[in-house]
This record gives sequence, structure tokens and C-alpha cells, in this order.
Amino acid sequence: MSNIIKRLQTKDWQKAAESLTEKGYAVIEEVLAPEECKELIAAYQSDDDYRKTISMERYRFGMGEYKYFQYPLPQLITDIRETVYPYIAPVANQWMKVLNIDKHFPATHQELKALCHQHGQTKPTVLILRYGEGGFNTLHQDLYGDIYFPMQLVLFLNEADEDYTGGEFVLTESIPRAQSKANVLKPKRGDMLLFTTNFRPVKGSKGYYRVSMKHGVSPLHSGNRHTLGIIFHDALS
Repeated sequence: MSNIIKRLQTKDWQKAAESLTEKGYAVIEEVLAPEECKELIAAYQSDDDYRKTISMERYRFGMGEYKYFQYPLPQLITDIRETVYPYIAPVANQWMKVLNIDKHFPATHQELKALCHQHGQTKPTVLILRYGEGGFNTLHQDLYGDIYFPMQLVLFLNEADEDYTGGEFVLTESIPRAQSKANVLKPKRGDMLLFTTNFRPVKGSKGYYRVSMKHGVSPLHSGNRHTLGIIFHDALS
């Protein structure tokens, strides 16, 4: 069993599940060791691990760059994907139940991946993102196809206020018949942020309703910021 699997198994997943439902996100501290963060940043320069490079400016997504990994994924990433998923799949299924959505997610990540591949979604969506001074990411949702899991995660590879300033993670909620709410987060290096991909349930006076959510990154004032994004469903291309 790898160190990352053991580390993840010691975390308080009940607390994370409650935070996901109450806020749409959960911060799990000290998931990656500093050396693991450095290795992932250094590997960004390698072309062997990636299937596609995206310039955010070209597509008006923001200012920065990201690279999609190709299969087979590095073992560290596979271990994170397959270990985290079973803890949060029950939360996703509970969300579908209270919102009366006819959808049920399998118990293991291998089963979810097989379901994606049956629908032609065979490309991994794990990516590493790099921002420099002035870099930012516009508000968006990572869906990629008909089969999508409603939660994802990001791991922070640089130390905020030391390696970079600005560059906060922004998560917005579009509440029906009300003004939007913004959550501005600044996790530490090695921390994991779990968050909803596109909506979460909120209980109102007449039952549960959907609150749509998007995420992005505020402009960097200085330095460099790298993050590892792990999306559980695969993409068409």
C-alpha cells in the first residue's frame, strides 16, 4: 500500500462529506508531502506524461496554461483517484436522491471509468495547471460529456503568500431568486480541496433545490502557482 493511500485513509471523511453538503466544498489538509509537490511541478516540463496542452488565452479561459495527463496515469494520481472516490460516491448518490435525479454512481472508480468508456469517454481529465503573474482562470464547470461525476478535487502544489500572491480559488453559488455568493479560498501547499462540479442540493421550505456552482482562480499579483486537478470522469477528447 502506497504512502498516499495510507495518508488518505487517516483523514476525517465524515467531516469532509458534511462540509461538501453544507458548503459545496471541503478542505483536507496535508495530503501531499512537500517533496511530492516539487516532483509534480518538475514533471510539468516533461512531454511524455501529457496528451494535450491548453493555452487559456487562446480559448479565452483566462491567462495561464494547463496540460492533460494521458493514460497510464502516474501511480500517485491513480492512487488518489481510486482512494478518494469511494468516500465521496455515497455523498453524490445522496445528492441525486434528494434532488430526485434518476442517476446512481458506482461504488468504485474503476466502475465509473468503465461506464465512461462505454459512452466513448476514454480520455483522462486529470490536469496540472500553471499560472504566472497576472494569470487567472474564468468561472467554469468541468463536465466533458454525458457521463460526469458531480465532485472533483484540486491539490495545491505551491505555498500561498510565499511562492505567489493573489491567485485565490474562487467558488461561486448561483442561488435561485437571489444574488450570487462567492467563496474565496486559499489552501496551503499539499492541501486538497474537494468541491462540487456543477451543483449541490440545498434544503428549502418546500424541499431540496439545486444551487448551481462554478469555480475559477483570481489574478496572481506575483510568483508562480501550480495545481493538480483530478476530475473523476473521463472525456470524449
